[in-house]
Amino acid sequence: MEKEKNRVEKATLYLVATPIGNLADISERAVKVLSEVDFVAAEDTRNSMKLLSCLGIKKELVSYHEHNKKGAGEKILARVTSGESCALITDAGMPAISDPGEDIVRLAADMGVRVSVIPGACAAVSALSLSALATGRFCFEGFISPQKAERTKRLAVLKYEERTMIIYEAPHKLKATLSDLLSTFGEGRKIALCRELTKLNEEVQRCTIGEAVSYYEKNEPRGEYVLIVEGAAEAGVSYDDENNPLLSLSPEEHIAHYEALGLSRMDAIKRAAKDRGMSKSELYGMVNRNN
Repeated sequence: MEKEKNRVEKATLYLVATPIGNLADISERAVKVLSEVDFVAAEDTRNSMKLLSCLGIKKELVSYHEHNKKGAGEKILARVTSGESCALITDAGMPAISDPGEDIVRLAADMGVRVSVIPGACAAVSALSLSALATGRFCFEGFISPQKAERTKRLAVLKYEERTMIIYEAPHKLKATLSDLLSTFGEGRKIALCRELTKLNEEVQRCTIGEAVSYYEKNEPRGEYVLIVEGAAEAGVSYDDENNPLLSLSPEEHIAHYEALGLSRMDAIKRAAKDRGMSKSELYGMVNRNN
């Protein structure tokens, strides 16, 4: 007997992408999975109930969000390991991307639970494709920390990030974020501000950071934003040794920064050692002593 195409399997956690605005973006496979799993885990059950209702689906909904993820995650996976199937969805877009879903996926991996993905809409990649900035190499920052010290430290490092950067921001925080970007990156760096993607009021502003700050001094932000910021390499930004913000990091953080850019452990140590004006062996010894 031929196996059913796209059959929903038992004892499986499905990561199901949902529309980021336009309901028509839901995939046929996503609808099938949502219709056939035993239950659905949702970030906000009220919002998800509306989505399922629009799709004509009646399904048990359980809550899974940032504030209950540990206990709820364990209960969800206990049901999955007992043989049930579950679809994990977020309010919009891809679960586990800048989302507490990453924790349950990690826990599932540790427990040997099967996880399958149903791909679909993603605000970050959609905004990047509309930005008219370099897309060959990019990094996803999600929401920058609201803590001033941590935020300042992170932006100081990102100033010299060579890849195009993707940042999420809420409307009530946009002006403050643009002000911080202006202070750190300068007014000439290119930026694309993408809001309300796939919705009726979708808008993309392609300008400089300085122009964005000026615009929002006169206009109130509306809707959720994805900011696409030009990388240092495209902007022609460079720094001298005295102004290298990476020197404010601990040796371990400095090395981790280069590893996050894709360098091997030894190459990251070599690069960090050069920044710090020491030999690779000296930095390696320093890190080992700290550990």
